Amino acid sequence: MQTAVLVGCGAMSEGWLRAITHVNSKGEKVRLVGFVDLDADLAAKRAEAWGWTEAKTGSGLAAMLEETKPDVVFDIVVPVARSTVVTTAFDHGCDVLSEKPMANTLEEAKALLTARNASGRLHAVIQNRRYLDGIRRAKNFLESGAIGEVAEVHCDFFIAPHFGGFREEMQHVLLLDMAIHTFDAARFVSGIEPRRVVCVESNPDHSWYSHGASANAIFECENNKLLTYRGSWCAEGAPTDWEATWRIVGSKGTLIWDGNNGFRAERPAKRDGLLAEMEEIAVPELPPLSDTGHAGVIADFLAARESGTAPLTDSRDNYRSLAMTFAAIESAEGGCFIDIEEEEL
Repeated sequence: MQTAVLVGCGAMSEGWLRAITHVNSKGEKVRLVGFVDLDADLAAKRAEAWGWTEAKTGSGLAAMLEETKPDVVFDIVVPVARSTVVTTAFDHGCDVLSEKPMANTLEEAKALLTARNASGRLHAVIQNRRYLDGIRRAKNFLESGAIGEVAEVHCDFFIAPHFGGFREEMQHVLLLDMAIHTFDAARFVSGIEPRRVVCVESNPDHSWYSHGASANAIFECENNKLLTYRGSWCAEGAPTDWEATWRIVGSKGTLIWDGNNGFRAERPAKRDGLLAEMEEIAVPELPPLSDTGHAGVIADFLAARESGTAPLTDSRDNYRSLAMTFAAIESAEGGCFIDIEEEEL
């Protein structure tokens, strides 16, 4: 049984607590021994509401860690506070699973990797799309070689959520808070590794966000491959899936994917004249994941701690997805191609 302190008891913690309940429903894997929030009353209310009545509650993370000595810290704080929370956990001998983004800046991300290496602790990030059935099905299909080698990945994301709260005041809100999900999924599904990017960002007149609700990015990738992203968080009507919609072009065919479990794949069957006649390719179904989304990431993280292996959403890998995000932001600000930084890991 692993023990954990949960830090950050706002609305996002509800999803984590549902996921923890799901993971524990198949055999208790983790026990929450502490809840921490700047609002100590909120921490107490969250613990009571979810049945963790024996857990300690309070507003000071260091004091909580000294008192409870947990194995793990579940970090659900706002991005600006992440660096302090993670390094405090490392200093107290805890492994950490963080909400995304991994850090509020790329320099903070580099510093966290340095701190992690120095402490010898484990650190992973909630990139929950890696634990969705559709993502796994798309990845399996591409790895089968059914459409040849992936050459181009094109992603569209158009949704109009009215969150309220901190997101509507963020700078670069789409790129920093949401696009990283698609960037990370693109790397995971297709195996491509972007090397530089040019991005145009805007905030339409009708946007209810303060900054950067729309963005278009082109990534040049290793081995002459291409990734494009078009997105908006203020596009009312005809929404895409939260996981975006995809066109993936291979050397022998194309996959159209709605981001969930809607797939259509084609490849040339016979060429006669200008255009080839196409044949449909089956996209095989896979057994459903037992743990999806947040629950999948949490279960994987706990299993990695037990086995001594790297979790699927390890921060060393997630750094590369975050670097895509900050390079796109830098490009949007400067109006030019930006190389995507690589950290010596």
